[in-house]
Amino acid sequence: MKNLFTNIKGDLFGGITAGIVALPLALAFGVSSGLGPSAGLYGAILIAFFASLFGGTDTQISGPTAPMTAVSMVVIGTIIAANDGNVNQALPTILTVFLLAGVFQVGLGLLGFGKYIRYIPYPVVSGFMTAIGVIILVTQILPSIGYYAKEDVSFVEQFKPQAEEIILTNILEEEAGKGTLVLEDFKETIKKAQDFPSEDILKEAKTLAGKESSGVLGTLKVLPRALKSINLLELLLALGTILIIYGFKKITTVVPSTLVALFVMTIIALAFNLDYRPIEKIPGDFPMPNLEIFTGFRFGDIKPYIFTAFTLALLGAIDSLLTSVVADNMTKTKHKPNKELVGQGIGNSIAAVFGGIPGAGATIRTVVNIKSGGKTKLSGMIAGVMLLIILLGLGPIASKIPAAVLAGVLITVGIGVMDYKGLKAIPNLPRDVKLGPLKVSSEVIIMIVVLLLSAFWDLVYAVGIGLVIASLIFMKKIGDVTAKRSDVTSLKEKAWDDESEFPESLSQEVFIKHINGPLFFGSTSNFQQLAKQIPDTASIVIIRMGKMPYVDQSGLFALEDILIDLEKNGIHVLFVDVLEQPKYMMEKIGLIPELIPKEHIYKTFSECLDWVKNNVKK
Repeated sequence: MKNLFTNIKGDLFGGITAGIVALPLALAFGVSSGLGPSAGLYGAILIAFFASLFGGTDTQISGPTAPMTAVSMVVIGTIIAANDGNVNQALPTILTVFLLAGVFQVGLGLLGFGKYIRYIPYPVVSGFMTAIGVIILVTQILPSIGYYAKEDVSFVEQFKPQAEEIILTNILEEEAGKGTLVLEDFKETIKKAQDFPSEDILKEAKTLAGKESSGVLGTLKVLPRALKSINLLELLLALGTILIIYGFKKITTVVPSTLVALFVMTIIALAFNLDYRPIEKIPGDFPMPNLEIFTGFRFGDIKPYIFTAFTLALLGAIDSLLTSVVADNMTKTKHKPNKELVGQGIGNSIAAVFGGIPGAGATIRTVVNIKSGGKTKLSGMIAGVMLLIILLGLGPIASKIPAAVLAGVLITVGIGVMDYKGLKAIPNLPRDVKLGPLKVSSEVIIMIVVLLLSAFWDLVYAVGIGLVIASLIFMKKIGDVTAKRSDVTSLKEKAWDDESEFPESLSQEVFIKHINGPLFFGSTSNFQQLAKQIPDTASIVIIRMGKMPYVDQSGLFALEDILIDLEKNGIHVLFVDVLEQPKYMMEKIGLIPELIPKEHIYKTFSECLDWVKNNVKK
């Protein structure tokens, strides 16, 4: 903090520039999330300020990002649907989940998990990022052509019978809960159902229609219907936005092309008095805390979303730390990963209390900040303050931005966020797994599984399944490599240099086994073949462990089983050069000295050989 004001001019310019770049994206991500543009702005303001203040990357600019918004969108949609489409009713639960995600991030930082994030396999990250691009790209097709399922009268009509069924079920459940649902007075229930307002039935039908058309699958279902009723004006506004974003970059990158597109297309829409659809109204007031998060808290409301909140926290951690690495490379500095997670968690927690959507470190905004002169935490804090000034001064004006323009902005974000590097590498990756007659790359399998599951099913479970598959494949590969190096399946092993003086006359009596790597769950099945390799003439087995740095519980118990079998058969076992970790593990379970007395453990092979020469009959 003592260096906070050492680069005021550069931080001021960097922060202002980054804040301006963040504006269109904050609005677009807010609209895309389902909570409206103000939620995007609140998130951008508060996360940028507090993540910078408490974080561990001096130049990082944080705020809503594509991956975080994609997961948030699913959370928001699910909770709103569970509350009969009532956003205000669902909002406290939504924000509580976001608050919990921030708390989880703080916990990850305090527990020191920052340094472990780098072990997430690249194919999982690649598949997820490409899926995020697909989700954003596909889900923005409908607003870019001016189609909204809730406003399609004939489509909504299809859901009226289902809406009536839901409403009747609610009436029955309500009366059953009050104890007034009885057969003698069932006429009263029928009357209540008949008198139910048609507006409420229509509202429920609209909620169902919106749910049916949400997500990638929902969009693809209604797309044929939407294409028959394209709003040409909305389409032209979206296409104009996309053309400016890509075209202006070729002229100059000094001014953000997304901001230029937003400004130009909004001016055109207003100047020609076009009959376009604007975004939701943005209040020009200071963000206020939603205290219902605390006053109306019920654990049962958020219980189904605890794992989702943790996934959101983990995703934000990965997203932020990847950006931190980019910042390090540009500034030749080194970030503090655990402190960064604490800062991101605090920023997300505060944003949730004030109604903002969650975010993470944003690569583009961070790069813009650094290139514009930002060097300290002050730059990120200034970016947040800049967005707050825009909110307070230009909120009502920003409310006139066409919805199709933000859809166009998001389409370019979706295209840009895909991992083209990973996709281009697919043909060149080694095909190391056999699926029936086909040989394919395990990396490609993981990437495609995560991509498809994320895009068409569930982002949260997709990442989990991808990590499990990646771990299983990794374990299989390591097990194979270890078994190959350890020669546990080979009877005839190559003698080590210090075994050259071993008496030929003892070769039938003494069996020497080398372990050339860790003994863990991936290699135990091959190691268990050791007993079958020993000749019937052998009475002594020497196990050389100088190249076995590690043993886990599975390896330990496999070793124990083999020692017990050998002891039953009257075969004595000698250990040579047992390293620190394996010896500690063996002593903890009593393998030493119960099965292997300490006098049968030798530091060098020559010491072991002396004992053999003195105790084995030639």
